[in-house]
Amino acid sequence: MVHRRELDGQVLVFGNQGALWQNAMTWFDHDTGTVWSQPLGEAIVGPRKGAKLEIMASTLSSWGTWKETHPDTLALDAPGGPIGFRLATMTIVVDFGAEVGIFGVGDLVEVGPANETIAGVPIAVVIDPRAEDRWNVFSRLVGDQVLTLALDGEDLVDLETGTRWDPGNGRALAGPLKGEFLNILPGFTAFRSNALEFWPEAKVWSP
Repeated sequence: MVHRRELDGQVLVFGNQGALWQNAMTWFDHDTGTVWSQPLGEAIVGPRKGAKLEIMASTLSSWGTWKETHPDTLALDAPGGPIGFRLATMTIVVDFGAEVGIFGVGDLVEVGPANETIAGVPIAVVIDPRAEDRWNVFSRLVGDQVLTLALDGEDLVDLETGTRWDPGNGRALAGPLKGEFLNILPGFTAFRSNALEFWPEAKVWSP
């Protein structure tokens, strides 16, 4: 997950605090020494305890899939080894503060998009059938209309207008809403056990 570093008009500088809290990374901010939970983006010990950072849209994907969608991307060329987990074993977490949703990636791959409402916001969590390590959380609200999204081949189609949408970027390809975009909303990946530990009251999507 990615959090905005600005809080109350101040840009914070963080470091790795070195200890785990609920089996996950913690940070400290350099100016007050407050300790923050990385998954929550929330200060848990110190002068800023209770403060929360804004979460931003991000994705976990392979470099090849990302480069295909964003060919002009520049990245730091640093040595690294193979990762020790697969996206299919993880969940996608949607945290809107008032309510959290947890969506199993394996379930999404098997049955298609999840049309849900989290904290009053109609969303669709979508795995791109062209690349199973590319996913998005889309708003289902276009104008004043709430759409229901389903897969049809390699495209999304909404059941209300029949418009076809690109599951990779949310662009309307053909149909009455051609040229519109589905807004991309914040979401992040987590192992199921970690997600349930941090958000025990979350709405767990079941296909």
